[in-house]
Amino acid sequence: VRLVESGGGSVQAGGSLTLSCEASGFGYAYSRYCLGWFRQAPGQAREGVATIDRTTATIYADSVKGRFTVSRDNDKSTLYLRMEDLKPADSAIYYCAVVRPGTMCLTLMEAHYDYWGQGTQVTVAS
Repeated sequence: VRLVESGGGSVQAGGSLTLSCEASGFGYAYSRYCLGWFRQAPGQAREGVATIDRTTATIYADSVKGRFTVSRDNDKSTLYLRMEDLKPADSAIYYCAVVRPGTMCLTLMEAHYDYWGQGTQVTVAS
């Protein structure tokens, strides 16, 4: 099982980025997993950003509601995070993750996630 994030970079405040997370090793079961995006800024704890279940229901952290959109393409085993109106406070390493089967879905609590990517850096300049 492997998760690989891409799409990070440096942007000006107000700009946009789309992150991708390509999964491998899940096979056809990928479509049944709940997936999430997390981020960690220097010196801070990792926090949940967005999550999506197999029905494409979603939950967002209050700090990103209305600006970020999580989506998935099960045919490509890929998770996306569209980020708009970016702010310097959004600067962090962004990670994708897969919820442990049989546990709570649609959660932003990292303890429920089993598989993690290596992260991609997002830097927003003011």
